Amino acid sequence: MKLFWNALRLSPAAAGLSLLLAQGAFAGEATTQTNIDASPSAIELGLQDDLASMDQVTSVSQLSDVQPTDWAFQALQSLVERYGCIAGYPDGTFKGNRPLSRYEFAAGLNACLDRINDLIKAATDPLATKEDLRKLQKLQEEFAAELAALRGRVDALEARTSELEANQFSTTTKLTGEVVMAVAAGLSDIVGDDDNDEADNATFSHRVRLNFNTSFTGKDLLRTRLQVGNVPRYYSSETNMARLAWESNTSNNFILDELYYRFPLNSANTWRAFVGTTGLDIDDIHYTANPLLESSADGALSRFGRYNPLFRQPQGAGIGVNYKGERFRFAASYLASEANDPQTGAGLFDGSYSAAASLYYSPSKTWDIGLLYAYAYHSTDARTRPSLTGGTGSFLGDNPFRDPTTAHNVGVQTTAKLSKNFVLSGWAGWTFANAEDNGDGNADLFNWALTFAFPDLFKEGSVGALIVGQQPNLYNADNTVGGEDDDNSWHIEALYKFAVNDNISITPGVIVVTDPNNDNDNDTAVLGVLRTVFKF
Repeated sequence: MKLFWNALRLSPAAAGLSLLLAQGAFAGEATTQTNIDASPSAIELGLQDDLASMDQVTSVSQLSDVQPTDWAFQALQSLVERYGCIAGYPDGTFKGNRPLSRYEFAAGLNACLDRINDLIKAATDPLATKEDLRKLQKLQEEFAAELAALRGRVDALEARTSELEANQFSTTTKLTGEVVMAVAAGLSDIVGDDDNDEADNATFSHRVRLNFNTSFTGKDLLRTRLQVGNVPRYYSSETNMARLAWESNTSNNFILDELYYRFPLNSANTWRAFVGTTGLDIDDIHYTANPLLESSADGALSRFGRYNPLFRQPQGAGIGVNYKGERFRFAASYLASEANDPQTGAGLFDGSYSAAASLYYSPSKTWDIGLLYAYAYHSTDARTRPSLTGGTGSFLGDNPFRDPTTAHNVGVQTTAKLSKNFVLSGWAGWTFANAEDNGDGNADLFNWALTFAFPDLFKEGSVGALIVGQQPNLYNADNTVGGEDDDNSWHIEALYKFAVNDNISITPGVIVVTDPNNDNDNDTAVLGVLRTVFKF
């Protein structure tokens, strides 16, 4: 194991040599600090005779490494043990039992020069002995070339650091990026039509995000995100139940996907406020309790598998606040999807909006359980239509009235880390909707899921996962356009995220949806996926 020299500062060899020979440094002399004479006469001071009497050794400049058996190695080791000038190991000791390169050795020598230099200036114990000073002088002569080279390297590094500091993009803004590239193919005929092989075609698509994270105080965050993508919606003409988590089709044009500001409300940063005009979502403010699979990039493969669909109420612009303590989490938000449109039936308060609150309790450090309530109004203007399931359920359940709709949404979420390598999460959600233009119209929906996640499976940073559940089902309907769903579909998803390193992951997996649209007349939808994510 090599010693850690990183923390050591190099001092000029000449200064170190002069300090070594100061009269006040010799053991047994007065501790009063004296001026240091760097003239040749001070170097002599009786040392020439002593050096001449020392046994002659082979020059270490002829060696590629300095071995523990070499005189130079042993001399430095004795200095380290006496003055404590190197403490690179966790237990603070110098383990002189392995060879060192000449540059490592020279760095250690410089550390001892600095240490004895400080002792001489402070005139404190342990004072350098005459014998130790002779060793240092001899070592300094043998390693003069390496000492000079190390000083040059440090100077060059400092120059490069200064250049980077002078030319960085911003003192408060950090640019991060994320690229999702995926091959996907429908492995079954398109739902409800055995003669249509549209979904059988394999695709290769991408989504790219550039995040500008700006901080003005060190605790706040101004998030500006640009996004471009060409990810299609599979089985789009027949169901929403096989949508991918990272679905985004901007026709390969960059769009402003997020713009919001988050800032602390107290010094402990346990209370935080959010204000946003674009892309501020409920899950940005509220805890979803599915930590290993909630990410749209490297979490679940499906849109449904990320978290409870109740978090997909109208959103985009508005305000929110959250709190995180040792035992409790709380969040509240008001978000609108058409806040920038001044027309009738739109805007911050007249268009689609949601008002949500959530409360979680942590019985232990490894278990969270909580409730979500969200009241939502879904308008039917030219830009939007009601979507009670956030695009994860059947067509009947997503927009049962074809009219403006209000809904009360209640969800239960939990997650428990049962062991180092197993996390169990799950949710259940109920939606109770009413038609605004038809007071007699009502629709009730239900969904649930269990997620089994295995962190660090086979490799640190990797995750294996299995997701099982039922996507939103319209189980009760009065005066709706199409009535209730006839059957119950099952969502089964398996994936393995292999962490190549901290910045690259590869995830193969499969999504299976039985009886899509909650109709057993439809064939099972099977989607195979191979996803690669790059983060920088």
